[in-house]
This record gives sequence, structure tokens and C-alpha cells, in this order.
Amino acid sequence: SPVLDQVRSLGLTVLTLDDPAYPARLRRIEMPPPVLFVRGPVAAIDPAHAVAVVGTRRPTDRGRLTAAWIASGLVRAGAAVVSGLAIGVDGAAHAAALGEAGLTVAVLGSGHARLFPRAHERLADAIVAAGGAVISEHPPGTPASRGTFPRRNRVVSGLSDAVVVVEAGRRSGALITAGWALEQGRD
Repeated sequence: SPVLDQVRSLGLTVLTLDDPAYPARLRRIEMPPPVLFVRGPVAAIDPAHAVAVVGTRRPTDRGRLTAAWIASGLVRAGAAVVSGLAIGVDGAAHAAALGEAGLTVAVLGSGHARLFPRAHERLADAIVAAGGAVISEHPPGTPASRGTFPRRNRVVSGLSDAVVVVEAGRRSGALITAGWALEQGRD
């Protein structure tokens, strides 16, 4: 099948809900993704401690620095940093975690073969090279769309013990993520 060919060529691991390696936190949310496509070590998506750091795609300089400061502190405290690989706060958080030689997990709002944003292809490669993971609930060829991002946000919070919103507009995806977190019983 074309999907399996893409999975193989991209070096992805496919996890289903009944797989023992499926992340425990995510399994407990109300609508866990039935399938996860994982690039990088599967163990990276189920660390002992994980905190999501999310926010606007257009942060202020102070917001970008704050995201980096928080992500660095989380890594030094022994937590993995989870985010959505978006431009802005997400990218700053992932990059700062890598800067501390920490574990970070990126959740895509697209399939792996249609990585979005393209500007973060190198960052995605660096995350995997450092032992972290890039994951999606979408088959590899799925393009990013308005509907895929709110779904991605429930996975970001579902993989985490807590969610930190750095800067966000009133109707932003980061606040959607915070809403999911509250619904999932996360801080």
C-alpha cells in the first residue's frame, strides 16, 4: 500500500492503541489517536515527566526568550518538552530543549511526508538526532489544514503532565491546547 511504502521510506514506527509501547498518558485521554506515526525512538514519547510549552506563532522577543528559559529549566529539572513544531513559541521551546541536550517531542498537524512548517525540517531532524521524537496521528501524506491543528493540540496536552502557555491570542491554538489540558485533568 502507498501508506506503508511511505512509512517504510520515512523510517516511521506505527503504534496502535493496543500496542504496549503506546504512551500511557495519551492512552488515558478521552479520544486517544487510534494510530501514531513515530519518527525517532518510541520510548521518547512516554518519558517519566513531560511538560508542554506552547504559544503564538508571532511571539514578542520577550515571549521567545521566556519560552526558551522555561524549556531549558524543564530539561534541567528532568522533564521532556512537548510542543507542536510551529514557528514562534513552539520552535523556541524545542530549540532550547535541544540546547540543554534534553529530550523534546514534536507533534505534527500534518503527516510526516508533508511536514509543516517546512521551515522546521532541520529542527525536526535535530530533535530525532538528539533522541527525541516527531509524531503524527495522520498518515504520512496528510497535508496540514485548519482542522488538523486543534486535533494536534489535544495530543500535545495528552502526552504531557502539564501545559505552559507562554504568549497567546484570545482565539489561539495555544489556548485550545490549554482547554484540552484542563479537560484531560492536566495542570
